[in-house]
Amino acid sequence: MTINHDDELHGLRAIGRIVANTMQAMARAMEPGMTTRELDDIGRALLEREGAVSAPEATYDFPGATCISVNEEIAHGIPGDRVLAVGDLVNIDVSASKDGFFADTGATFRLGPVRPSLDRLCRDGKRAMQIGIAQVGHDRPLAGIGHAIGRFAQAQGYTLIRNLASHGVGRALHEDPAEVPTWPTRGDKRRMHRGLVLTVEPFLSRGGVWARGGADDWTLYSDPPAPVVQYEHTVVATDRGAIVVTLPG
Repeated sequence: MTINHDDELHGLRAIGRIVANTMQAMARAMEPGMTTRELDDIGRALLEREGAVSAPEATYDFPGATCISVNEEIAHGIPGDRVLAVGDLVNIDVSASKDGFFADTGATFRLGPVRPSLDRLCRDGKRAMQIGIAQVGHDRPLAGIGHAIGRFAQAQGYTLIRNLASHGVGRALHEDPAEVPTWPTRGDKRRMHRGLVLTVEPFLSRGGVWARGGADDWTLYSDPPAPVVQYEHTVVATDRGAIVVTLPG
């Protein structure tokens, strides 16, 4: 989507705020002994209360209102009977639509204390996203996002999952540009334009390189197996950089 009018930005900010508030409320509600289905039920109720529609459910018939991925699950985890425990890394990914506008956000949360290496991975995962967002702006190269994140990851001794990319969003969950790598690439000459709406969502890992599917056709796992975190915002490219629309409020 390309934002051309203030009312479009207003609509995008509205759904961005809803998905951000939903994700944060789910994170606050997490507790040991809760199932991921119970956590998803909280998210569903919050979206419905705001008049928003789950995007993965409506677009792809995903079996849940939100994606909840725990530990070895790195993306698209199906809410179910899995019981949360102290020390878990829980990724909550919330995308939804309202009044014809879509927004997408996600983050990895710690449930209680985690190992220092995982705590650092979470902090650096959020930093990697921020570094990517700093590359967003009118007439800037799309590939600059992945190159900047890649420099940071290499300097800190991390790897990046290289087949889970950022994407355009706004009037649908996935739009052009269809794939925006968050890892270094060659030969991509695309440039961002004023008003372009996209996500920035690197998957930072301590050894993982690829996402592979599991038995349920949805849940993705790291290959080779390794801890992975993901942080995601929906942003709008402007002359002065990025406007982040998935902020709670």
